[in-house]
Amino acid sequence: MKIAVIGAGAIGGLVGAKLALAGEEVSLLVRARHVEAIRRQGFRLMHPDGTEEVARELRVTESYAEAGVQDVVILAMKAHQVQEVLPQLPHLLGPDTVIVPMQNGIPFWYFSRHGGPHEGAVVRSVDPDGELLSAIDPARILGCVVYPASELVSPGVVRHIEGERFPLGELDGSLSTRAQRVSDAFTRAGFKSPVLDNIRAEIWLKLWGNLTFNPISALAHATLVDICQYPLSRELAADMMREAQAVAGKLGIEFRVTLDKRIAGAEKVGKHKTSMLQDVEAGRSPEIDALVGSVVELARLTDTPTPHIDTVHALVKLLARSMETEKGQVRLRAVA
Repeated sequence: MKIAVIGAGAIGGLVGAKLALAGEEVSLLVRARHVEAIRRQGFRLMHPDGTEEVARELRVTESYAEAGVQDVVILAMKAHQVQEVLPQLPHLLGPDTVIVPMQNGIPFWYFSRHGGPHEGAVVRSVDPDGELLSAIDPARILGCVVYPASELVSPGVVRHIEGERFPLGELDGSLSTRAQRVSDAFTRAGFKSPVLDNIRAEIWLKLWGNLTFNPISALAHATLVDICQYPLSRELAADMMREAQAVAGKLGIEFRVTLDKRIAGAEKVGKHKTSMLQDVEAGRSPEIDALVGSVVELARLTDTPTPHIDTVHALVKLLARSMETEKGQVRLRAVA
């Protein structure tokens, strides 16, 4: 299949490189400063076992028009970055092109083809003006949940830390031919990509950890295992997760694993810095609204009290505001 991956960061690079190595016709759409580096050296993928592969049979460009119409378009950027690609997106779309958003948190399409009392509602924390929902036809969208952890070492170099699951699902819960085709391509690339009949439940399962561990790690400069093994932060995470579970329950979502098992899974990842902590240390705008703000929004929508989530949300938003005001980064430094 012809597959365009917009963004060649930690996840986009991992997905694009592995799909290309599996023989798919991949186009990486990246910023100009990354084009030459990747064209020159290929895309280097560092595996968890220490081995490396280089994907060279892929197109790298910043021009959507040059890439042309695709079978599948993967949006592999953070939620607050999707809006900036909207003007160029039509160059990639034919009548049957499937769009696979790979953003963490509650997606902009959450209430599209939902069938519940909130059908068609806009999630303002991730789509303030409803622009995403207006520009991207929900009929094109195939839901996806991203479980792997990886990091961008340098332009065209990604280290895969752990995980290989990319569950997929139609927004209306149907089991479609197109979903199976995308799943098959991901499977050939070495991922586990089952087609689910309730992708929203899987979104909440992943978000259950992200909305807690990401902001706590950014505020405390702690890794996953540190948060889980320190009693006070472990209990804070559990309190936030209980509140989120109550919100999800009012939206008809049931979790297929226990809270303790979800925390244990995060602890098992070990000394891993969450994406939000990596952003804070690098001076990048952290992904707060999709991961935490959206849950606060849905809590208000469902009249659910979330005092712990609200408090952590306020603190991490203040941290982001301070970074933006001071144009700075925040990281721990060793002292003599």
